[in-house]
Amino acid sequence: MAMTYAWLWTLLAFVLTWMVFHLIKMKKAATGDVEAEERSDGATDVIIVGAGVAGASLAYALAKDGRRVHVIERDLKEPQRFMGELMQAGGRFMLAQLGLEDCLEEIDAQEAKSLAIYKDGKHATLPFPYDKKFPHEPVGRLLRNGRLVQRLRQKAASLSNVQLEEGTVKSLIEENGVVKGVTYKNSAGEETTAFAPLTVVCDGCYSNLRRSLVDNSEDVLSYMVGYVTKNSRLEDPHSLHLIFSKPLVCVIYQITSDEVRCVAEVPADSIPSIANGEMSTFLKKSMAPQIPATGNLREIFLKGIEEGLPEIKSTATKSMSARLCDKRGVIVLGDAFNMRHPIIASGMMVALSDICILRNLLRPLPNLGNTKKVSDIVKSFYIIRKPMSATVNTLASIFSQVLVATTDEAREGMRQGCFNYLARGDFKTAGLMTILGGMNPHPLTLVLHLVAITLTSMGHLLSPFPSPRRFWHSLRLFAWALQMLGAHLVDEGFKEMLIPSNAARYRRTYIATTTV
Repeated sequence: MAMTYAWLWTLLAFVLTWMVFHLIKMKKAATGDVEAEERSDGATDVIIVGAGVAGASLAYALAKDGRRVHVIERDLKEPQRFMGELMQAGGRFMLAQLGLEDCLEEIDAQEAKSLAIYKDGKHATLPFPYDKKFPHEPVGRLLRNGRLVQRLRQKAASLSNVQLEEGTVKSLIEENGVVKGVTYKNSAGEETTAFAPLTVVCDGCYSNLRRSLVDNSEDVLSYMVGYVTKNSRLEDPHSLHLIFSKPLVCVIYQITSDEVRCVAEVPADSIPSIANGEMSTFLKKSMAPQIPATGNLREIFLKGIEEGLPEIKSTATKSMSARLCDKRGVIVLGDAFNMRHPIIASGMMVALSDICILRNLLRPLPNLGNTKKVSDIVKSFYIIRKPMSATVNTLASIFSQVLVATTDEAREGMRQGCFNYLARGDFKTAGLMTILGGMNPHPLTLVLHLVAITLTSMGHLLSPFPSPRRFWHSLRLFAWALQMLGAHLVDEGFKEMLIPSNAARYRRTYIATTTV
């Protein structure tokens, strides 16, 4: 009998203990929900730091979903920059998904239908092909970045639940590892605060908030030097003209109906001075002779140097891997989150892709104050974005390295092999162009193209017949290609890069985002 009572008391103690823990758990959950509800009752659901392409687009997308958005931008005047001047076809599709494609109108943007490449007197034009799996026309837009930004800002500010304010954010307001808002200086010079359940940091490549959120740093790869040749029109205004010049590439393209952008990439450790005229001399003496004389490319390149010395500008090309933020109540996006070499002009496309995915994931969540659920969504977002971001990051990095002119026979063989692969104009070229245009963000397909380019380059080195020296250089080329690709497989993740189902999931996610 005593044994029976002992078992009964043990069972009763277990049941009571379970009930107590269960009640405590329910109370904590209820307290968390109440806290979230209280925070959501404020005047703002989301604070967005920065109103560039990413910030303004996100503000519009979230506001259309009923969120109350407060955007704080350091300078609301039209930006004067020469990066972000090609909206790839994939980016146009993302704008259409967000209901923002009309922002490409009334800014004198030019259609981008192809890539024209030039090397050692040879030339090929590679059109962006139609892809039956891509539900949009394969045509991008060449444009003035500042005009696009202003159109996006105007569209966002036209919504009654968007507050667009000029101000400089100084710091984030945190409490127990949760970001609750920002401290900023408004246009009147007064320091004030703003609070919201969710803060999104997308203040660009020079972000002063990123360092407090993620353990990451950017690498300066080179400098892009650019200027505008006015009152000019290219013979082929619908192509992005890429010249395989030495030591680094030149790019020429039409940004408005009568303005042409000329860009030369220069090494980070030997950039000539713009102020004392060294840059002008460098462009005239070193770069202009390498611009093809056919058509009017060289003529426009030289005309811009002579007329636009005060307008010559330089900007650093940067690379930075994406890293998840451990803190809750905050998300990092755009160039503050992930950067790559601009040679394939896909930064805006990746940012808009991220916004489509994130908006789609946040839509079912009625309360952004539930930081745990938002944190789980951000983790899912980080994986789902990989097919687009990993494809673009890998292609940009490898392409930029391969195009560097050098006396190394193996690397020069890869450079020539890359040109040959692109210039052949067959189905392989078309496949790579769908990746470049953002119409087929598939990392595994890109890997196969990179392998094919490597084999093409090795064949070039071994021709017209193999020799020990040529065989040695082909092996070095192969090792270099593996090194470049391997670095991105490690950085982006083997699973994310090589499993086809991830790309299928990405396609389902961003296509599921219906046009507003």
